[in-house]
Amino acid sequence: MASLWEYANPVKFMKVSGFLLPLTAVLAAASIGIGLVWGFFFTPDDFRQGSTVKIIFLHVPSAFLAINAWAMMLVTSLIWLIRRHHVSALAAKAAGPIGATMTLIALMTGAIWGQPMWGTWWVWDPRLTSFLILFLFYIGYIALWSAIEDPDTAADLTSVLCLVGSVFAVLSRYAAIFWNQGLHQGASLSVAPGERMDWAYKGPLYLCMAGFVLLFLALVLAGTRTEIRARRMQALTARERAQERGAG
Repeated sequence: MASLWEYANPVKFMKVSGFLLPLTAVLAAASIGIGLVWGFFFTPDDFRQGSTVKIIFLHVPSAFLAINAWAMMLVTSLIWLIRRHHVSALAAKAAGPIGATMTLIALMTGAIWGQPMWGTWWVWDPRLTSFLILFLFYIGYIALWSAIEDPDTAADLTSVLCLVGSVFAVLSRYAAIFWNQGLHQGASLSVAPGERMDWAYKGPLYLCMAGFVLLFLALVLAGTRTEIRARRMQALTARERAQERGAG
């Protein structure tokens, strides 16, 4: 049985990701397209929230990925710190902008959903506040990668930042449980007993969530491949300059 660590080899990763990328991209496009059309046009209005409830098909998948993208970055950052596999660090770097985008979508759709339901675009609710802080951590993570020239030093410092930011990723997920106050409702989907959502909404929502996960995977693969190519180009450029200096 092949070891999982062999995929940390850039050559092996490029080969496998080259096969997986178009597959995940097509599946993501199909799942999101079908899920959104099904959810927006073929589900009934809620008896309390009317058609406004249908924003759930964008809000929940993006919020789910906002948190879990950071979890993926945490895992890959730990792999970098422990095993020093460059592909894991580059995968974390590629996931940063995607997670930030998903967090921003979750914040914006939450505001659009909350305005008619709560009568305000924003409240300093525990979950909303922790989500906003998580977004700021994403921005800081991206900025830190850009600010440091040495890639290994950048990977080390961003990995430490990722560890710190994980606290707010956890709070974003469980804030409604930690604190009872706040307007934000509990989880729409849960393994706990009790029906939280009508089955008319669950089908398209599950499909949208699957599509968003596949989209995240496809974008991370594409971003990591781009980072590997950029590293190779930098190495070749540095080697040519060294040869030129040696020849001169």
